[in-house]
Amino acid sequence: MIIYNITVNIDESVHNEWLEWMQNEHIANMIATGKFTSARLVKVLVNEDMGGVTYSVQYASPDKETLDAYYKENEAALDMEARKRFADKMLTFCTELEIISEH
Repeated sequence: MIIYNITVNIDESVHNEWLEWMQNEHIANMIATGKFTSARLVKVLVNEDMGGVTYSVQYASPDKETLDAYYKENEAALDMEARKRFADKMLTFCTELEIISEH
């Protein structure tokens, strides 16, 4: 299992709009690609010097090949939608994580 983790710092001026959009549209659209089996939205408990609120969105993908297919087939359109809506009010970075074991 691969976790596609997106860490997002969202400006407080659009925080509520972004959170509603994530929970009611974007996460569902990501899962609808067929490349992810589940998603988790978690708040990062840190006070950012730059301000804003930070979240981690973790999408579970069965394997690296499926995640690579997401990059090739879906990422550009879904990323563009987020950037169009929130432009300079959102800072993101992505990380791929491999689950070794769960206890």
